[in-house]
Amino acid sequence: MTAGLAQFSLADKVILVTGAGRGLGFEIARAMAAAGGHVIVNGRDAGRLDAAVARIVADGGQASAAAFDVSNPAAVAVAFAEIGRRHGQLDVLVSNVGVRDRKPVSDLSIEDVRRLIDTDLVAGFTLAREAVQMMTPRRWGRIINMTSIAGPLARGGDAAYTAAKGGLDALTRALAVEFGPHGITVNAIAPGFFATETNTAMIADPDIGPPYAQRTALKRWGRPEEIAGAAVFLASEAASFITGHVLTVDGGTSIMFFP
Repeated sequence: MTAGLAQFSLADKVILVTGAGRGLGFEIARAMAAAGGHVIVNGRDAGRLDAAVARIVADGGQASAAAFDVSNPAAVAVAFAEIGRRHGQLDVLVSNVGVRDRKPVSDLSIEDVRRLIDTDLVAGFTLAREAVQMMTPRRWGRIINMTSIAGPLARGGDAAYTAAKGGLDALTRALAVEFGPHGITVNAIAPGFFATETNTAMIADPDIGPPYAQRTALKRWGRPEEIAGAAVFLASEAASFITGHVLTVDGGTSIMFFP
């Protein structure tokens, strides 16, 4: 039995974090590198990825960049083949990329819905399918899907995103059952309101920022780095008997009837 902090080590692990150029994805990548893993930082903006890698390396971590579009199955296959050639293994996959399109149903086109489903749900399937091919022979692997409290909870004007994230929750359970016998755990993290770069305008808006903070039990927005511990835990030996679970990290938003 691994004891103490050693059970949280990711030493000798190769980890792919998608959407890791900034925000929650970057904080997850940085924390996993600090735990000893080699982190492959994914996104579509090569310049942003290079800057993220430089920050991780400056902190003493190991990191490299892989620019590809997770919603393009052909690009995903090429990227995973390159990971195999360069590293010979993939131990942890964090599917973090997500897009959102807040519109009433009447304003959502079928193309809008398909774009969200392709990026927020189908990409998770495609990435997992490639990852398990590398994990199964080693009989060890961790897949972590970034879902949202908007999966089980709904609000008006957000139907496509809620449907996609709810589907990702279900996919997490299905993959956990299918790949558990091969030594692979599949879990999810459901973030709540986090003060990321993309939410800057919302936080500054007096009609949105303070009310959202009041929706949490802690009465504040989450700091991006506060997502990292949950991800490192689920990737580590400390979570070896946890699979098919959605770990909610929302400051208590989803436990409250009213603020």
